[in-house]
Amino acid sequence: MVTLVDVARHAGVSASTVSYVLSGKRPISGPTRLRVRASIEQLGYQPHAGARALASSRSRIIALMVPLRTDMYVPVMLEIAVSVATTARAHGYDVLLLTGEEGPSALRRVTGSGLAEAVILMDVQLDDERLPVLRAAGPPAVLVGLPADPAGLNCVDLDFTAAGALCVEHLAGLGHREIAVIGEAPGVYARHTGFAERTLRGLRDRAAGLGVGLLHRPCEGGHDAVAGVLARIFDERPGVSAFVVQNETAVEPLLALLRRTGRAVPEDVSVVAVCPEPIAAQASVALTSVAIPAQELGRRAVERLIAGLSAHPADEDPVHSDGEGAARAARDGSAHDGAAGVELLTPVLTVRDSSGPPPARAVRN
Repeated sequence: MVTLVDVARHAGVSASTVSYVLSGKRPISGPTRLRVRASIEQLGYQPHAGARALASSRSRIIALMVPLRTDMYVPVMLEIAVSVATTARAHGYDVLLLTGEEGPSALRRVTGSGLAEAVILMDVQLDDERLPVLRAAGPPAVLVGLPADPAGLNCVDLDFTAAGALCVEHLAGLGHREIAVIGEAPGVYARHTGFAERTLRGLRDRAAGLGVGLLHRPCEGGHDAVAGVLARIFDERPGVSAFVVQNETAVEPLLALLRRTGRAVPEDVSVVAVCPEPIAAQASVALTSVAIPAQELGRRAVERLIAGLSAHPADEDPVHSDGEGAARAARDGSAHDGAAGVELLTPVLTVRDSSGPPPARAVRN
């Protein structure tokens, strides 16, 4: 095993100089610092994690809070989590995954013990009970989501309000005048989960502005639940000629039920989805959709967090934090020097086979 003394001998410096390069606690000249880093890379030296944490008062662990609820589409959540883990590792951090629904108590336990030095929160609700803990001098944190009041918080998310508006604009532009929305499970709205509420707001506001009728119905997903919701929609609004789906588990059941009832897509009914790209592209009818950029959200959340942590160079481990990640994030707009703020990714609607003009009988004069 390569030791700190081996690195010092290889670089031609004292062991204390290597230690200062690693901890950043004393200024070391540029050429010496570069020589030590080169020796560390060549020898494959890995500082002892426990000793490094004690010396720097930093654990280099990020806690990722992602409650895995039965009424949420878990694959999207896990895709974001994997992106967080891989990006964090590239910056020399490990990730502690918290999947329970403990809320503030878990946040206090992990950060109060010093186990994690920073936090990324997912499944953000409009009035999230974890936020007071963060605002009360809590740990550095980034939210993958947007609460009702983001003041003083560091947030990144897809602009779901704009995504909802895009769906309505596309369908209205094709001539549809009655649109039905098959939404997330009822529990998602009961918790006032941010992404679902904001999508619905965008749908309703744009429909009202364009004079388009809009009917929203939550749905548990699965064949039987979708069949019940679909029947109620056509009972209430026989003139519906287009659907917007924000529920991954409802996509294929909806397409199958429309076929079974003799409604061709898109000749009789158009379907637009807000969902991951693979679900839309691989559906039995390729869906016009707004993609959820799960990997990008995970990456940007970590880079915003790292930018904030890097604002304290005296505590950095230069081997892992050379500033390149933060600089890259600043260049592409994915971070704002670690400051609190909101970054919303612009939604993109991709037109595929599932949307077209309504049948003549559905066009309202």
